[in-house]
Amino acid sequence: MFKSVLFWKITTLLGLILLMMIPKEMLMSVISERSNYRYSVISKVTDSTSGAQKILGPLIVVPYSEMVTVEKEGVKREEKVSRFHYLLPETLSVTGAPDVDVRQLGIYRTQVYQGPLHFSAKFDSENLDYLNRPGVSLGKPILVVRLSDARGIQKLSPLKINGDAMDFQPGAYLGAGSQGIHAMLDLQRLQQGETTVDFTLTLMGTSSLSLVPLGRSSELTLESNWPHPNFLGDFLPNQRRVGANGFQAHWSSTWFANNLNVIFATDEVPFDFDALPAFSTSLIEPVNHYQLTQRAIKYAILFIGLTFISFFLFESLTSLRLHPIQYLLVGVALILFYLMLLALSEHIGFALAYLVASLSCSLLIVVYLGAVLGSWLRGGLFAGSLLLLYGVLYGLLQSEDNALLLGAGLLFVVLAVVMLLTRRLDWYQLADPQRLVAKKIADERHEIPPPGSAGTEHFRLWK
Repeated sequence: MFKSVLFWKITTLLGLILLMMIPKEMLMSVISERSNYRYSVISKVTDSTSGAQKILGPLIVVPYSEMVTVEKEGVKREEKVSRFHYLLPETLSVTGAPDVDVRQLGIYRTQVYQGPLHFSAKFDSENLDYLNRPGVSLGKPILVVRLSDARGIQKLSPLKINGDAMDFQPGAYLGAGSQGIHAMLDLQRLQQGETTVDFTLTLMGTSSLSLVPLGRSSELTLESNWPHPNFLGDFLPNQRRVGANGFQAHWSSTWFANNLNVIFATDEVPFDFDALPAFSTSLIEPVNHYQLTQRAIKYAILFIGLTFISFFLFESLTSLRLHPIQYLLVGVALILFYLMLLALSEHIGFALAYLVASLSCSLLIVVYLGAVLGSWLRGGLFAGSLLLLYGVLYGLLQSEDNALLLGAGLLFVVLAVVMLLTRRLDWYQLADPQRLVAKKIADERHEIPPPGSAGTEHFRLWK
């Protein structure tokens, strides 16, 4: 077996394919490095504008104190304890129109949204009955709206409480480090009956926009010019419409679904703000060119393998021979495609970069193979097949859901073509070219070839 020409040729080709994986892994490292640098640029934009925004509120915080009996070292005594009661809205309705603007820093781009959000809520004073007991002293209620990043507040309309205007003040009053706005309310007016709250907040942010559905019944309606929303969070929109000019979406939820009334049924600041359930949408590019290039390069071994198989079949079916160095040079050209794709996509976009890189590498290979194979037609056929593979790869990248189906179909077609072309190929003859000479001599003399030569069972069983 180790003296077989076929064995050493296949071993050499496998070695070349493995060798090509070294620059492929180096390219993966470059993609990761460039992608990380892009995220650092996005972080710079976030640091100078505002980050992802999550909104909690409006809700009313009622501070109160009461006398409780405590026992220490067997001695009972009365102590005054300060606590908070959270009054959640019966209904909460928010409508917004955040428009997305693209910010560019060098060759990198990121999205920043800005737009008005109109809040309308109703509170029921019956929820304060819990505090109507002896020994309880109520403080001044505070209307609170908490934000992830208060730097994003661009404009704030006057707050209207039952139609009366008042101003917000900075600060959220929901634990240390919490950001947002608040307004001091009148306790007596709050206890009289239904309280309506109405205001408009113009907010800036990056990446995503989220709203915690605090109301017994909560609704959020968004309309934006961004055509690539990604709906996240704990609740998908009940209705949505996405088009080239933007999207519209509507969410709704109740306490039966989100259990927020139980989370806030405590006397402390009980919640992890980031973990609260929310309506959420992402306003960034769903897939950037670094992700697409990284997905493309995962198919590099398939590209190189299919190309080398084509060359090997060409050698087997014709009298021309290719040197391993020629295989290697074509493999390097195939790897170079991914480097060109990465470099060009940073400047002209992925689709155009893919077209330019695939045409350039195919042209390089057709010129080289045209000279090596002694025929421009043969070189053109190889280049055409390569362009077809590039087209299939682009389809795989653009349709991730059907990638497995397309990939399986491609491999099936390739296997069928290989089996069809080699159905009459004498692999034993390919392994030992001297057998061809012995077979021709035997045919001319009408003799039985000696053992070990063409046409004997002894040779057909040799491996």
